[in-house]
Parts: sequence; structure tokens; C-alpha cells
Amino acid sequence: MNGAELRALVADEPLLADGGLGTSLIERGLAEIDGCIEALNLDRPNGVVDVHRAFAEAGSRLIETNTFGANRFSLAKHGLEARLEEVNRRGVELAREAGVLVAGSVGPLRVRLAPYGRVRRKQAREAYAEQIGVLAEAGADVILIETQSDLGEMEEALQAARSVCELAVIVTATFTRDDRTLLGSTPDQVASRLVQLGVDAVGVNCSEGPAQVLRILHVMREHAGSVPLVAMPNAGGPARVGDRIVYPATAEYLGDYARAFAAAGASIVGGCCGTGAEHIAAMARALAEPRQLHLEILPSAPAEAAHEQAASTTALGMKLKEGRFVITVEMDPPRSTSTAKMLAGAETLKEAGADAINVADSPMARMRMSPWAPAFLIQEHVGVETVLHFPIRGRNLLRIQGDLLAAHALGIRNLFVALGDPTRIGDYPAATDSVDVVPTGLLSLVTESLNRGTDQAGSSIGEPTSFVPGCAVNLSAPDIERECRLLQRKIRSGAGFALSMPTYSADVLRTFRKEFEERYGSLRLPILVGVLPLVTARHAEFLHNELPGVSVPDEIRVRMRQAGKKGRSTGLAIAIDLARELRAEAAGLYVMAPFGRYDVAAEIVEAVGSSS
Repeated sequence: MNGAELRALVADEPLLADGGLGTSLIERGLAEIDGCIEALNLDRPNGVVDVHRAFAEAGSRLIETNTFGANRFSLAKHGLEARLEEVNRRGVELAREAGVLVAGSVGPLRVRLAPYGRVRRKQAREAYAEQIGVLAEAGADVILIETQSDLGEMEEALQAARSVCELAVIVTATFTRDDRTLLGSTPDQVASRLVQLGVDAVGVNCSEGPAQVLRILHVMREHAGSVPLVAMPNAGGPARVGDRIVYPATAEYLGDYARAFAAAGASIVGGCCGTGAEHIAAMARALAEPRQLHLEILPSAPAEAAHEQAASTTALGMKLKEGRFVITVEMDPPRSTSTAKMLAGAETLKEAGADAINVADSPMARMRMSPWAPAFLIQEHVGVETVLHFPIRGRNLLRIQGDLLAAHALGIRNLFVALGDPTRIGDYPAATDSVDVVPTGLLSLVTESLNRGTDQAGSSIGEPTSFVPGCAVNLSAPDIERECRLLQRKIRSGAGFALSMPTYSADVLRTFRKEFEERYGSLRLPILVGVLPLVTARHAEFLHNELPGVSVPDEIRVRMRQAGKKGRSTGLAIAIDLARELRAEAAGLYVMAPFGRYDVAAEIVEAVGSSS
């Protein structure tokens, strides 16, 4: 099938492709995540055929071969480079047994091209030509170059295909959560360049899920002209549960998005990782029976409006923007190099329903692991978003910006900007305690500079960051007028949410809101109110008398004294009652685990429930 024949095929209705072949084989126990899935063409051919047929029976009219990593570089890692032709040829033969059109799947080489790696472009083109030549000769109907993150590699793959066959060539890229490829190319750059080189269809696969793919599709449509578009998302963003990688999107959800992709101009629709036969069946039904959909499109914003778009770049930001009640829980980094207990606690909190984990930075000025590593590990291994606490004490302006870029590179997007605890109260009272920039200044630095693609001096940082910054608010401040004034400055500086100190009465929030709105109008900033369960009467007295900004009402302190040995259960009951009352008053909760008891925090999360 050449390019003209492909365009004719998809002219009247979208062509439904298959789903995640690799993840389907893994789910059936036929392969390991780190194994050579392509070797199954030789070792377990019947299992491969079964997956192909399941997709075809679900409605797929285009099946991909099990040859995603069957190039010389990838096969060499498994000692199979000498069997390249056999693996690819057999892959086409097995896909043919499904009785539908066959796309020869060509994934990335899994090596870096110069100047980022040691593989020259000529070598890359030769490797692609070698694999694609076998696929074409074996009888593939089209060539699908997919899941690409390097535009230079896409160029070489496309030109390699043109040099060895006359089949239609489809190229799809994968994008990070910032709507850029791993090497920084934007959807418009990818589409424009590939169309210029004569691609027969272009689009996006894999990535962070259907919503992002739909957004990117709209951008590509403006630059693809008459070239058919392709949309093949993962079944939602991947998350690790124990030793498994899971994808949360339901079949019905993928079905809804199939129609949305078609409405946005996609001519080829399918799925990627985590998309099984049941998802494809739902997509087939949705494409056959169109119905009215209400799916929000979130187009990329220009740099000058980046700070307004920032709230849409994280799940936490989106929930707050939509007015959904959220619950975050604070965790302290470990005092050693071991993170096992911390990750176990994070798993418990996620299972309880927490929307995000707040990772503190040297709380009470005590030495602990820097929070970037815990935040990254929690997101990577537990699959729940984090809020990175970012105190400004002890950081000069140079280090502040470098630390923020490092956090962004690790995929951390939610920030909590605060002054930080003074070093004199902690482990190292003689440590430097300088402050180069106040919290409002840091908020402005994030929203007005970094999120616009420049540093504080106005020099380009290459690509804009996409932080969602939050601030602190003291609802029980002794000088309420000053606190309201400070919060208004933080709002003007770009704060997207606020976290409060522990609170023991919903009246505190009501009073603060009234005072603020009398001075500055409606308080629209989402406030996540601090909830810290009391453990003993002594704990209550300490917080009331020694922790600035915290006031424990007399009746609660009396109740804790009367509780005696039942202080922990009484404190938890008080916290749950307060949290339920706050659900009608606040944007969410900022739960703090008393003395590291994350099981207690989980009970509050479960009892109150977020809107996730």
C-alpha cells in the first residue's frame, strides 16, 4: 500500500488500529518487562498470534507486528542481532494470521545519535533501512515508525524507509508531560518537519494518556496540512503498583476519546501501552456509533501566558482549578540513605486516596535527605504526585534557580514556597541562614521568569518550566491584617494554592476569609487547611504554647486531658470531625502525620475522602 492508497483508505472514516501489543503479551505472562519481547516471534509464536487475533476480533483493522525493538542495536543487547531477518520476517507472518492489514512496527533504536550519543546519523539510517527492508519484503502493508523521541532519528528512519521500499510510511512521536519530546521538540516542530520530508501520516502515540494526545493532535493539525493524523495513546499515565506497571484508563474512557480523536481530525486511531482488546472493542463501538462528547481540550499556551496555564500541568493543579476537594499528606525525607520505609508509607497513603504527597525539606532545621530524591522516587515508584517543599533559607539566588531546574528535570512540578525554619533551632545552629529572595520574590521568579523560559537575569533557559507554585498562609496569625496583605502579594506573584499551619477549628478559616474579603474582595486562591492529629494532652499543650501560628482551643485541650491513655484515638476522632467540617469550607486538606504515623494520616484520608 502506497501513500495515495493509504489516504484513500482513511478518506471516509478513521482506520482503527490495535492496542498495546507488548503490554498485552506481558499481561498474559509471555514476556518480562526487561526481556526481549520480539524473541517471542521465534519462541512463543502462538501467544503472539493469540494477541493479534484478539485485537482483530475486537475491531482492529490494522495490526502492528511484534518487531518494535527488532533492530540491530536493540537485538544486540539480547545477543540476537544475527537473527534480525528471522525475527522481523516471522513478525510479519504472525501478524498476517489475524486477517487484517499489517503495519511493520519500527521502534526507536534505543541508542543516542550524535551529538548526544556516539551513533552517527549514517549508522542510524543503515540500521533502520536494514529492518524496514525485511518488513517490506516479508509483506507488511505499511511501515509504522513509532514512539520516537528524537526528531533527528525520525528523519533518518523516514528517509531510510524511502530508500528501501515504496510502502506508505507513518511516523508517530511520544511526548513528555510538558508536551515536548524527550529531546525537546514541540508537536508543531515534529509535524512540520516530517510533512516537509514527505511522511504519509503523522501523529502521536504512547505519551501520558488520551487527554494529552488529544491536546497535541490539535496542535499537529495546524501544521500537517492534508497529511492524515494518527492518535494512539497509552491507557492513561502509567503507575507502579508493587512490581507491576498499571494503566488506569477504562475501556469506556478510551471509547469516548476515540470519537474525540476522530472529531479532531485523526484518520488512524488506536492504543498503546496498557490498551487491551476490551479497550479496542470500546473504541470500535464508539467510532461506529458517534455520540455527543464533552471532553475539554487544553491547548498549549504561548510563553507569555505560561503562568496562567501552569495549573493545568499537574493533576493536583487541575483538581484545584476544577474546584475538586483534594487531600495532600506531608512526609519527611529519611535521615539516612534508605528510602524503603518512606516509599511504603507513600504506598499506604496512595491506597487510602491521597491526591499528592508533600515532601518536606529539612523540617525543624533537622538534617535529612534533600527532598528532590524522595519526591522523584515517590512519583516514579508509587505513582502519586508530590509537592516539593522549597524553603529559601540558606539558598542564594544562584542555587535557588539551579535547584529548581534540577527539580523540573526530575519531573517535579508542584512547589510549596516558604521561608523555612531558622537553622538556630535545628541540628546545626551555626549553619548559614541567609535569604537572597523572599517568598513572594521566589513566586515571581517561578511564574514570571522560569515558567516563561528565562532566568532571573533575563537569559534564556531553553524551554519554559511548568511549575505550579504554592505558598504558606497563617490562618491564626496574631496580626491578621498583615497576613492578609502578605497573602494578597503572594496571589499577585502567581501562587496557585496555599497550605496552612495545623488548625483545630473551622472557625479560624471562616474568620480569615472574612477578614481578607473585606479588604481585597473574593478569596479565590485554593487553601488546603492543615490538619495534624493530636496524640496526647502534652502534645496539645506543646503545639498551643510553643509552635507559632498554632492555636488549640481550650475545649479540645480539656478533651485531650480527659482522654488519658486514649489520647491517640481521641486526637484522631477530633481530626476526622474537623476534616469533615472543613470539606464544606476549604479547597482541601494538608494532613500531617503525627510523629511519622502515616497509618493515622491514612485513616483521615479514608474517612474524609478526596474527589479523585
